[in-house]
Amino acid sequence: MSRYCSQCGKSLKACICQWIQSLTSNVELIILQHPSEAKRPMGTARILTLSLPNSHLFVGEDFSQHDQLNQLLSQQDVAHFVLYPGETSQEAQADLLRQQPKMRVILLDGTWKKAYKMWQLSSNLKPLPLLRLPTELKGNYRIRKAPSDNALSTVEAGFHILTLLEPERDFTPLLSAFDNMIQFQIEQMPQGVFEKNYPSK
Repeated sequence: MSRYCSQCGKSLKACICQWIQSLTSNVELIILQHPSEAKRPMGTARILTLSLPNSHLFVGEDFSQHDQLNQLLSQQDVAHFVLYPGETSQEAQADLLRQQPKMRVILLDGTWKKAYKMWQLSSNLKPLPLLRLPTELKGNYRIRKAPSDNALSTVEAGFHILTLLEPERDFTPLLSAFDNMIQFQIEQMPQGVFEKNYPSK
């Protein structure tokens, strides 16, 4: 008998399926996940793929020759964007969705260093327009050290991009599942360990 949930991939004890809600979105998300993230027990990309039936997740580092991704990118009736804070990036807003027949947003799931490497290696992403999130957003990844206060987990980035593009929809169940997952992990820590390693600012 497997010790892992067949749906979320996490250990049965830490299964997140009880907190997942299926959500409707006109915008499709494509998550490109660095291989090192796929092995992390606290990875958050799975919350997005479980909650959003029209999302896609591919694992790798160089996606230039990735057949499934390139098939999606070749669809002429879909506008593709990459969520990446490059010099030419534009801030995500609802007007963008109204201008497109159909829209997909690509998220790079990895540390800043690994996401940058994925971006540099994947030549098929370079022609795509870039989107960015407002700089004042704060992350709540309490049990993983972040390089700055506004560093977001992948599920938080997905929540914010969808909320900005489709403000009429409620995507808060994504954050609820994330918060519940984090709280469960904190509760499994020996007393005092969380406060010692992740002191409040």
